[in-house]
Amino acid sequence: MRTAPRRRALRPLVAGAAAALLLAACSSGTEGGTDDATSAAGGDGTFPVTLENTFGETVVEEKPEAVASVAWGNHDVALALGVVPVGMAEQTYGDDDGDGIHPWTYEALEELDGTGDALPALFDESDGIDFAAVADTAPDVVLAAYSGLTEEEWTTLSEIAPTVSYPEVAWGTNWRDMALTNGRALGLEDEAQEKIDEVEQQIEDALADRPDVAGKSVAYLYVDPTDLSSIGVYTKIDARVQLLSDLGMTLPESVESFEDDGLFYVDLSAEQADQIADADMVAIYGDETLLPTLQAHPLWSKIPAIANGAVAVLPDNTPLASATSGPTVLSVPWALEDYLDLFQAAAQNVQ
Repeated sequence: MRTAPRRRALRPLVAGAAAALLLAACSSGTEGGTDDATSAAGGDGTFPVTLENTFGETVVEEKPEAVASVAWGNHDVALALGVVPVGMAEQTYGDDDGDGIHPWTYEALEELDGTGDALPALFDESDGIDFAAVADTAPDVVLAAYSGLTEEEWTTLSEIAPTVSYPEVAWGTNWRDMALTNGRALGLEDEAQEKIDEVEQQIEDALADRPDVAGKSVAYLYVDPTDLSSIGVYTKIDARVQLLSDLGMTLPESVESFEDDGLFYVDLSAEQADQIADADMVAIYGDETLLPTLQAHPLWSKIPAIANGAVAVLPDNTPLASATSGPTVLSVPWALEDYLDLFQAAAQNVQ
C-alpha cells in the first residue's frame, strides 16, 4: 500500500536540511530578479502564453504535449489536470516504499493509466537538476512553479524547453499559485481553478468538524533531536506555513515579524526560545520521543505551547509529513483529515 515528503531540502526544514532542511522539504531560498507575480497572455487557454517569473519571461508557443517537471510537486498539477508527465522528479522524503513516487501521485497516475510501462521517467535530483535526463524526455515545457531554481538552472532548462519558474520567492509558491501558474502554461488555467475550488470545499468541510483549530497561532519548527542547540522556524513565505492559513490558523506575531531575507526558515538558538513564546501551538517534525525531550530541556520547555503539550508532532519522513511540507492540489486532500486531527488534538492543550 502506498502512502506519501521532504523536498529536496524540503528537508524538513525541507527535511534534513538545514541541512537538510529544516525543510522537511527544500534548499535555501535563491534570489530572483523581479518581485512581480507570474502573469500570462492567453490565460484563457489560447497560445502563445507568456509567463513572467523572477528571471524573465517564459513563452509557450503552442499547447504542450510532452510535459516534464522538476523540483517538488509540480507534476501533481499536470496529473490533476489529466496530463501524465513524460518525466518528473523522483521523490525521496516520505517515500515509504522506495519507488520515488508519493501515494497521492501514484493514485493519480493509476487513474490516468500512467503506471507500468507508461510510468514517467524519474529524475534523480539528489545532486541537483539532472539536465541530461530532462532533455532525454524531449519535453515541450518544464514545470517548476514551486522550486528553488537558480537563474543558471532556469537558463539551462530553458535551452531544453520553455521553463516555468517560481513567480516571486524560491520555495515560496503556495499550492494555489503552483496550480494556476503551471496550469496556465498548459492552457488549463480554468481547469486548475476548478480543482482549487474543489480542494477549498474539502478544507471547509473538514474544518467544520474541528472547531478548536480556528484562530490558533502556530510556530512551525524543525529540530535535529541529536542537537537541541538550535531550532529551525519556518517563515511566512514557506508553503507549509501558508497552508496553515488555509486551515484557519495564523502565525504568532513573533514569527510574522522575522526578517527572512527570502528564506523559508530561520534558525533560533536555544537561548532565543522566548522569541516564539507567543505561539498558541507548535508544529514540529519528529517522533513520539520528541515532545518529552523538548519538555525536559531547560530552554525549549520555556515555550508555553511545548510545556503544555499544545504540539502537533508530524511523524518525520512519512507520507503525511511530505504531503504537507510542500502542499499540492493533490496532496492537500490526501492528507487533510489526518493532518487536521493532529492540530485539533494539540488545540485541546492550549492554555
